[in-house]
Amino acid sequence: MKIAVVGTGYVGLVTGTCFAETGNQVTCVDIDTKKVEKLSNGQITIYEPGLEKIFLRNLKENRLRFTTNLAEGIKDATIIFLALPTPPGEDGSADLKYILGVAEDLGKILTDYKVIVDKSTVPVGTADKVRAAVAKNYKGDFAVVSNPEFLREGVAVEDFMKPDRVVVGTSDKMAKEIMTKLYAPFVRSGNPVIFMDERSAELTKYAANSFLAVKISFMNEVARLCERLGADVDMVRKGIGSDERIGKRFLFPGIGYGGSCFPKDVQALVKSSKEVEYEFEILNAVMKVNEDQKLFLIPKIQSFFKNELQGKHFALWGLAFKPNTDDIREAPALYMIDALTAAGATVTAFDPEAMNNVKQVVGDKINYASNQYEALQNADALIIATEWSEFRTPEFEKMSSLLKNKVVFDGRNVYDASQMKELGYHYESVGRLTVTNNQ
Repeated sequence: MKIAVVGTGYVGLVTGTCFAETGNQVTCVDIDTKKVEKLSNGQITIYEPGLEKIFLRNLKENRLRFTTNLAEGIKDATIIFLALPTPPGEDGSADLKYILGVAEDLGKILTDYKVIVDKSTVPVGTADKVRAAVAKNYKGDFAVVSNPEFLREGVAVEDFMKPDRVVVGTSDKMAKEIMTKLYAPFVRSGNPVIFMDERSAELTKYAANSFLAVKISFMNEVARLCERLGADVDMVRKGIGSDERIGKRFLFPGIGYGGSCFPKDVQALVKSSKEVEYEFEILNAVMKVNEDQKLFLIPKIQSFFKNELQGKHFALWGLAFKPNTDDIREAPALYMIDALTAAGATVTAFDPEAMNNVKQVVGDKINYASNQYEALQNADALIIATEWSEFRTPEFEKMSSLLKNKVVFDGRNVYDASQMKELGYHYESVGRLTVTNNQ
């Protein structure tokens, strides 16, 4: 099958590459000339585990190509995926200018039936708007389908190749047949392709991400309560997670969610609700809890240092909003950097993948280390903001020799509190009792 993917950001590049991996001929279109040149020359533009290998393979086999020319890119395609950004506006609504702009352009160049697929996360009613934008200039037959993505950064290739479900919103019989054929190789184990109307498909994506955000914020509130009541959030998490009605996933407390999806999608669903005069009270609370949680460690740090952060120096492990990605959008680490530096402290940070992205945003406001141990040199304390695997079993003796004080503020509950006590650390985490060293 011949496919066009418009947009080569995170979703577009993963989508195009994975469709090519199953033998389709895929052309990716982007207006960024430099990005297209890099991709055409085999230089992948995002970090995603497992993606580069199949990207290079399909590029070599000529199943994957890139162009800046929209007409050329969609000429022979049966399906056109729109994987364009939908950034939040000042009021939290999703900005559809890129999607609707491309839809109008498509209307000017279509000559035969195409299936136009909204792969971007879009508000309810977007399929209708795309259909109208195309129809301004094209009076022939075409279909608009909603096919939301459910990719988790860090495991996106696995999620795409082995989806637990595929959601397709369409009222067009031919489009349904084409989408069924397209996804057949991905659901051979029996996981469902769920067909529904376009509006239900659009809402499904927002509802799914918002529900997961609710679970995260709920556990963060439980963690706060645990600290006040003397309970251990890890025990509570295990106790409720064993209930199959609740499940084990997304119950790990921490310093809040970030990234490109949850913050934007929750905001957009709240805004969509207000447009139909419905106040989504739960999601309003979720957003407030999450904003507060990003700075959860700061009062702990201030208390330990008796509100004297001026001149203090901190090591920061982790900058990405989660491990296995270089995405720093809404990353809690950035909020902590702002709070610490505003209080007169200095920071040296290390992240395996995200430092270049942070440098573009923060610049020389902080220092950057070449490895996790270099970041510890002469630091008054270590702060952990991202649970990268390499941070889980460090050389504690080496840590002790580099830090000024054996003090760790762990925003992701990476370490066992009893072990940290045995090692003589002052250790504070999220929802667990503080461990004070004997020094």
